[in-house]
Amino acid sequence: MAEKIRIHLADDHQILIDGIRTLLHTIPTFEVVGYSLNGTNIYEEVTNNKADILVLDINMPEKDGIEVLKEFAKKGFPCKVIILSSYDDLRIIKEVMKLGCSSYLTKKCAGENIVEAIQAVINGEEYFSKSVREKIFNTVTKDNPKLNKQVPSPNSLLTERELEIIILISLEYSGKEISDQLFISVNTVETHRKNIMKKLSAKNSISLVKYALKNKLIKS
Repeated sequence: MAEKIRIHLADDHQILIDGIRTLLHTIPTFEVVGYSLNGTNIYEEVTNNKADILVLDINMPEKDGIEVLKEFAKKGFPCKVIILSSYDDLRIIKEVMKLGCSSYLTKKCAGENIVEAIQAVINGEEYFSKSVREKIFNTVTKDNPKLNKQVPSPNSLLTERELEIIILISLEYSGKEISDQLFISVNTVETHRKNIMKKLSAKNSISLVKYALKNKLIKS
């Protein structure tokens, strides 16, 4: 049997802790190993209980989530971090991603996204709830005249994230620029690009541009 993913929860609302813990207990491969109601000793707590994932609220008493992330960045991350917040402000998202967190979820969609986020993060991927991801993408592309303004919808071949990546490639963004703009790693961008090329049997970036034009993801 594979080892369970060890999860520590940090939020100042006991009712939210209890709700998430109840949900995560339904997943056989997950184990909630601890929780915190303030940010004071989170580093020591997740180090001692050997958590793989910390689910962290930004608004924590005594030491907020930003300060906790700064402490992690200074001392070395003892685990992966998923931010669970009431805010979807891009400045905050950008700050916490630069500090080293792996995922950003809004509390209103925590129930539907938290399991998927944990699984993605443990596999070395970045993860955003849909509303956050769309807000980031729309901010990046809002002034580009070549973009068709409707939000891309998934099809039988490509996921929503893959559609966003193919659009940005077609708009001549480099891998580093896509990484910077979407708050994901260059390796994640490259993985998406390879998956897209394989799914579309594309030989090069020109093939991706042709696909984007044909499917009206961008304007000619």
